[in-house]
Amino acid sequence: MGSVDEGARVGGDDAMPAATAFVPVTRVTSTIVNIPNGLSAVRLLGVPLFVWLVLVPHADGLALLVLMVSGWTDYLDGKLARQWDQISRIGQLLDPLADRLYIIGTVYAFTVRGVIPVPLAVVLLSRDVILAAFLPLLRRRGYGPLPVHFLGKAATFNLLYAFPLLLLAEGSSPLAAAARPVGWAFTVWGTFLYWWAALLYARQFRQLIVADRMNGAPA
Repeated sequence: MGSVDEGARVGGDDAMPAATAFVPVTRVTSTIVNIPNGLSAVRLLGVPLFVWLVLVPHADGLALLVLMVSGWTDYLDGKLARQWDQISRIGQLLDPLADRLYIIGTVYAFTVRGVIPVPLAVVLLSRDVILAAFLPLLRRRGYGPLPVHFLGKAATFNLLYAFPLLLLAEGSSPLAAAARPVGWAFTVWGTFLYWWAALLYARQFRQLIVADRMNGAPA
């Protein structure tokens, strides 16, 4: 399901006890099998299909269709989860995982095809590598992944809009020429927001570490 943008957050006070660092604002169920989670699973299955379509000749139209279906299911799973009160922990994990895999897969495929330059791929992928390093440290202290906040979703939104436009711009039609500047505008803005969100996640991580130390938790 779509993760709740601010379903939990770290407060602004570094002295906040670790036990209250995450404050849930919505009810989360333990249900695994439901329609929103099924839609998230469909999105995950679409990642390798999309990468393959980008890399094989003359399949850009089908690749764009996969991206459109992914975007539709991303919207629909979150809407249904909230409407039907089916927000689940597994859904909160699946949704950002699907987003990350689409970004990583697309960056890889676009770099291989020469749609985007290698330096841009390094900038985008290094962000996820750095944040992934937080996960074992959080798990060791009994925390799950940091909650998705609005800025992170906005960054992902921009990039997932940029990618189909960049792919469309690979053609030679007037539509491709119009898509190129818009696609790169989304790319630049999305990359900036992507790293801004990373800095906020790093700040949340630091707050948790500081709060744990003040409460006598092991380093």
